[in-house]
Formats: sequence, structure tokens, C-alpha cells
Amino acid sequence: MVAGFTVTPSSSICRVCIPTACRLEARGKVPAPRFLHNRKQAKRRSATAWPLKAGLWDSLKSGFLKTNNNTETVEPPSTPLEEEEPVPEELVLLERTLPDGSAEQIIFSSAGDIDVYDLQALCDKVGWPRRPLTKIAASLRNSYLVATLHSIIRSPGPEGEERKQLIGMARATSDHAFNATIWDVLVDPSYQGQGLGKTLMEKVIRTLLQRDISNITLFADSKVVDFYKNMGFEVDPQGIKGMFWYPRV
Repeated sequence: MVAGFTVTPSSSICRVCIPTACRLEARGKVPAPRFLHNRKQAKRRSATAWPLKAGLWDSLKSGFLKTNNNTETVEPPSTPLEEEEPVPEELVLLERTLPDGSAEQIIFSSAGDIDVYDLQALCDKVGWPRRPLTKIAASLRNSYLVATLHSIIRSPGPEGEERKQLIGMARATSDHAFNATIWDVLVDPSYQGQGLGKTLMEKVIRTLLQRDISNITLFADSKVVDFYKNMGFEVDPQGIKGMFWYPRV
């Protein structure tokens, strides 16, 4: 049985923020279509969507709303409302030198670029049951936020190799206004115990709060309830009970 949680904006949030210009290349990425990489793209998308809105306003303007035998003409807004898309964030959480002389960086990203095969391999490492790849891809594509942790290891020397590995992920679905629910939080077992899971969660929460979404919920296994409690989540706040419906076979 899973437990429901909620968090308020007063939760402690990680303040680690070291921007970097890293190459994050992965095969078979599943892009998150809601994340546009610059303001020009956002404006272009807004300009494309506006004629549909204008058509609606024109149809309303051509008619009348009748209330109590009085007629009112519906006027369109003076200027189009542009919805600015959130800009993906990438930053270095940790830099260290490994015993063999290689340099490792742990990268957090909210860009939503992820390889479904890498994600399946990560799920295997933490012991999660396998799910169809097509459904995994659909869940990522339809998520409001997909955050990842990658390890990038560079061998010593001017022409050293660069190895990139997915070591953590969390995603959130949302109504884009008030509510968000966090799902599929996982960290590679070989990287657990270093505070990366907490940092990943704190960055996801901060990202949602920056987008003015403050009602944040999640579902957790009973073994990790204390982990989320320490981050400000509450079990059944104000007596609210989560309910589930499953098909009866």
C-alpha cells in the first residue's frame, strides 16, 4: 500500500547552483515537448496558437450575450497573451577526481532528454519490475517535468574518453496551474547514500515552486516514508485520504 503526501513551499530547498556548459548527448532521447530551448521558440509557438484564439473571440464578438433582457457585446483582449515556456536547467552538482585519475561530474538537468533503454537499465538496477518501453516513452513524453542525474566521467589526458551514465531520475505530472504529482524517483544503488536523492527531490520541488505550482503530492513505498517526511512531506495532511481504483479481473 502506498502513502499520499503533500508539501508546502516552506520545505527546505537545496541551494547548490553551479551552471555549466556541458555536452549532454544520448541516443534514443525522448524529448519533453513542453520544454522549449529559447524565447524565440516560445514566441513562435504562441504566434501559431493565437489565430485559433482570435477565431474564438471573433465568433463571440459577432454575437451577443443576453442577460436579463440586456445585450452585451463581448470584446476581445487588447493584446494576445503570450505563454512563456519554462527554460530547462542544467547544473553541476558535484565534481571529483576518481582514484584512477579520471574526473567525474554529476549533472542535474530538467531538460527531459532521456534514453528509454538507459532508464530501463536503471530500473533494473533498483529492482523495479520491467514495463513496456512504449509505455515508458509515453509517460516521459506526457510528463510536465522530467529531471535527471547523469554521471560524466572523463579519462585523464587531452584526448581522454568521456562516458555518460544515467544515475537518477524523477518526473512530475501537472495541471500546469495548481497541482503536481511526483513519480518514479530512483537513484542508482552505487550512488545512493551520497545525498543525491535528496538533492534531486529538492531541485524538482524548487523547479515546480518557481513555476508557481505549490500543491505537490507523491506516492511512496512504506520503506522510504521517513525519507520524504524529512523533506517536509506529510502523510494524509488534514485527514485527507488517498484512494485507488483497480480493475477487478
